[in-house]
Amino acid sequence: MRGLSGQRVLLTGGGSGIGRATAVRLAEEGCQVGIVDIDEAGAHDTASRCNGRALVLRTDITDRVQVAAAVARFEADGPIDLLANIAGWDVMRNFLDTDPTLWDRIIAINLYGPLHMHHVVLPRMVARGSGRVVNVSSDAGRVGSSGEAVYAACKGGIIAFTKTMARELARNGITLNVVCPGPTDTPLFDAVRAASPDGAKIGAAMARAIPLKRIGVPDDYPGTIAFLLSDDAAYITGQVISVSGGLTMV
Repeated sequence: MRGLSGQRVLLTGGGSGIGRATAVRLAEEGCQVGIVDIDEAGAHDTASRCNGRALVLRTDITDRVQVAAAVARFEADGPIDLLANIAGWDVMRNFLDTDPTLWDRIIAINLYGPLHMHHVVLPRMVARGSGRVVNVSSDAGRVGSSGEAVYAACKGGIIAFTKTMARELARNGITLNVVCPGPTDTPLFDAVRAASPDGAKIGAAMARAIPLKRIGVPDDYPGTIAFLLSDDAAYITGQVISVSGGLTMV
């Protein structure tokens, strides 16, 4: 895609799933990728697939100090041109069966994590007068999802936050957009299913409900993310794209 070769992209959640597939795709497009993930082993596995175009930055995105350190380390070799916030975490459980300890963890990873990334990276983009950001939310944040109330609240918040920042920073030459996956066969989805006694039934029911009749896979998303980070999307900002096999049509 136009304009990706030679760009430096910081990407969260690159240790597995959609983040791994996206890191590999961006490296194939000629980007230098900073892989931000608390799963250092997974991040190194991803980096090994990136043809020498990746740097592993073990980071807990819920800790702003660690985020700042990771950003500084990556920028020691050049500016951050692009940011992709992909990391996420959830446990599928009815809201009335949860407690504030679980809420805190879900919110810390899915809401505070991206807020930390934006708060550290965006001022640098503003200073340079350019930058592109893609935030991976979820269709749960657009239409809700049973058993994922707090997660959906966070993902809906990311959508609203992205639109707001797109308005605030358009004058600075920065674009921000959102990709919303539907149900996807990732390690996180496996963990969610395993945590529920009805996990296998939930997965099968989701597949039946999707017009394209299958659960998504990680490789379904990198093309859309790469497009929104590329020069081909230079006139697109504040938009939300669902990639969900037709499950959500809004």
